[in-house]
Amino acid sequence: MPAHASKDRQSLHYIVRSGIAGGISGCVVRIPLPSSSPQLTLSSQAKTVVAPLDRVKILFQASNPDFQKYAGTWSGTFRAVSQIYGENGFRGLLQGHSATLLRIFPYAAIKFMAYDQLEGLLMPTRESQTNIRRFTAGALSGMTSVLFTYPLELIRVRMAFSTRSAANPSEPYKRPSFLSAMRYIYREGTPLTSAALPASSSSSLHPSIFIRFPILKFYRGFTVTVAGIIPYAGTSFLAWGFLRAHFLPFARPTSTPFADLSIGAISGAFAQTVSYPFEVVRRRMQVGGLTRPDRWMRWGETVRAVWSASGWRGFYVGLTIGYLKVVPMSAVSYAVWQWGRRILDL
Repeated sequence: MPAHASKDRQSLHYIVRSGIAGGISGCVVRIPLPSSSPQLTLSSQAKTVVAPLDRVKILFQASNPDFQKYAGTWSGTFRAVSQIYGENGFRGLLQGHSATLLRIFPYAAIKFMAYDQLEGLLMPTRESQTNIRRFTAGALSGMTSVLFTYPLELIRVRMAFSTRSAANPSEPYKRPSFLSAMRYIYREGTPLTSAALPASSSSSLHPSIFIRFPILKFYRGFTVTVAGIIPYAGTSFLAWGFLRAHFLPFARPTSTPFADLSIGAISGAFAQTVSYPFEVVRRRMQVGGLTRPDRWMRWGETVRAVWSASGWRGFYVGLTIGYLKVVPMSAVSYAVWQWGRRILDL
């Protein structure tokens, strides 16, 4: 890479364009586009189409009492979808989707923008590209994007997890909105709530941390999320760079949308497989505020709870649903990212 290109990569103009290309790559599979672009219009519906399966996956991962009986089989997945539709209609299938739409542009923009910068720092030339550096750049970019967008992810999971039996039995069930879920999370762990807990829980580690620092309530499960995003984003970008280097040695002139889609799909599948156990533990910790609002759910107790309930299979519950979501999303995201880079001359 020429020296002037490396210098330009650090300019504000380049960084802004890089963020726009990344953000579009996330949003293009989530928002409608003009009918004059039929291929992009088809992909734009993908996220909404898989949103019901995404909600079911969260219910399975977090062991929601209403849906745990369905976990583990494809027929159970469809029965869960049928139950949600029967109880809450089509809106119930999209519960939590609004938070997803709010989160995706900044998440994708920060992730791809950070990767662009780290790639320039760690791999300024083709000869300096190694799998370790690809993994490191991907992992750091994923960690950066998670740091800034995690509260929206937590709100999404809480909205998706909410069902009749998971709600307060003394109050009539009401579908959570984005704002109501945010308010509920903020009020967790208050003295009034803590007073209703068993005495043993009040003596747990850092009993008042959420009272002193309410923002931390929106970061439940953050540590395991960071631990999970390292193998996920690292493996995804490693596979992306490795496959392109081997099958597209002169990537820019010979890359095609089909090649970008194929390599992106494979990268997403590898990343999902490697990181999925972390995702299951993360979901459990994210909904931990409903059972332990006064403290963090620890890694150890969460892992033991999953293992004691289902063994090793418990760490892969909902994985096939995850493939249905992640593989096409990853394929389209990488392909549109490359398209955006070409359009914006990056």
